[in-house]
Amino acid sequence: MKRRNFIKLASAGSIVLPSIIQGNTLSVMDLDATMAEGLAKSGQNNDHVLVIVQLSGGNDGLNTVIPLSNYEDYLAARTNIAIPENSVLGLSNFDDAGLHPAMVKFQEMYSEGKLEIIQSVGYPTPNFSHFRATDIWMSASNSNQLINTGWAGRMLNYLYPNFPTGYPNDTMPHPLAIEIGSSSSLTCQGPVQNMAMTISNPTSFYNLVNGDTGSVPNTNAGNELAFLRTVSLQTNQYATQIANASNAVTSQFTYPTSNSLADKLKIVARLIKGGLKTKIYLVTHGGFDTHATQVTASDTTIGTHANLLKTVSEAIWAFQKDLNFLGIEDQVMGFTYSEFGRRIVSNASSGTDHGSAAPMFLFGTNVVNQVLGTNPNIANATVSSNIPYQYDFRDIYASIMNKWFCIDFETVQSLYVPTVNISVQTLPVINNQACSQLSIDDIYAKDSIIKIAPNPFTNFVQVEFVSQGGHVLIQLLDGGGSLLEVLVSKEYAEGNYSFRYQTEFLPNGLYYFRIQNGIQVQVFSALKRN
Repeated sequence: MKRRNFIKLASAGSIVLPSIIQGNTLSVMDLDATMAEGLAKSGQNNDHVLVIVQLSGGNDGLNTVIPLSNYEDYLAARTNIAIPENSVLGLSNFDDAGLHPAMVKFQEMYSEGKLEIIQSVGYPTPNFSHFRATDIWMSASNSNQLINTGWAGRMLNYLYPNFPTGYPNDTMPHPLAIEIGSSSSLTCQGPVQNMAMTISNPTSFYNLVNGDTGSVPNTNAGNELAFLRTVSLQTNQYATQIANASNAVTSQFTYPTSNSLADKLKIVARLIKGGLKTKIYLVTHGGFDTHATQVTASDTTIGTHANLLKTVSEAIWAFQKDLNFLGIEDQVMGFTYSEFGRRIVSNASSGTDHGSAAPMFLFGTNVVNQVLGTNPNIANATVSSNIPYQYDFRDIYASIMNKWFCIDFETVQSLYVPTVNISVQTLPVINNQACSQLSIDDIYAKDSIIKIAPNPFTNFVQVEFVSQGGHVLIQLLDGGGSLLEVLVSKEYAEGNYSFRYQTEFLPNGLYYFRIQNGIQVQVFSALKRN
């Protein structure tokens, strides 16, 4: 059996360190390789750290970032769970949307310039299974493709080739990624291995710490066993380093109590300040699958969803305050994501069912303080209607790799599995202090870049669009957010264009026309009626 295949099979679990910091198990993912060499490739020997916060279960984006400019449509779609307009938390210099009233701390972060909101993030033809949708987000695959590597794992494999040979070393003595939890995820799975092993036997743990790997038979199986023991030895060397980093920090900002997410983020801040060169930290907060009793019937501003959002808002706020207290604030950025959003229309159980696109939050001193995108189209929504995606989540990843980890864009494109066949772009989400930055003015056309007429339509639509030059993509999505057809995908010179699209075959209902021209994105809704 080849070592590559053997390790894939043998390391399907997680590396659970036998050390525990403040009651939380640490899972270390030594994600294939070495950052110094990678940073030399990128030309930026930086100390940037990324923190990924997964909101597991499918967060209800419409009750998180509440549309105010089209509030009447929002209220009509979810009368039994809608947040009263006068309770929505306003955003500085932005009137079109606001935050759930439980997210006071996020409102404060936005006012301080340390929070960014990206509207309607998703992908074509969304999957509504928790497990499959999570895999899609972690692997950056298309919804109809299975990929066994993670987007961050591929990035770190590029930056750190040849792991585990020669690691840890003087250049990179620490784990490349740490997940606070009991198991490793697909996000950091590299092309060869995730480096995830469970170490539960105290005797073998101490032997490995002391460097005693024991004798092995001179056979193929013995060679593989020796390799596994080498990986395990590295894992426990990392355990010692993690403990040392944790012990080096004696004072932190006060975190909220009874907040499990805050407990995890407190450890992350402690390890960064303690000197670890780890590049990626992953934490998870669950419970967002709010099919029923999402709100309290007598007061929709409180209830299960409000408690979840309060926990997230206060935990990340405290984390940001701690980074400032520890003097490492400019070194760290993070983002939240959920495997999908919820339906536009609420259900009869005062909840919401599995949906598609939802907002993402980016946080840190180097994020662009903005609401990127427009409120989702939710007029004329039915029980099966979904929010159409404006921004592909893979563009967010590409932007982080290019603008935060300073990897050239051609390489970033190569880190997406070729069979996925997507064309990623960078977005203006990171400030100039990191690597480089597009102007926010560049992302929005001053006028509409796509128009559909007539609306409602019957047998055809006339599609008019404006190209700023470069590749133009026009997609037709159904009311559920699934991709029906790519109407245009080609290079256009700067100018105005139009074409007629026959629609006799389309059943009556709501449709979305999505255009992407370079970094400009717009979604136009239209109704089919006979």
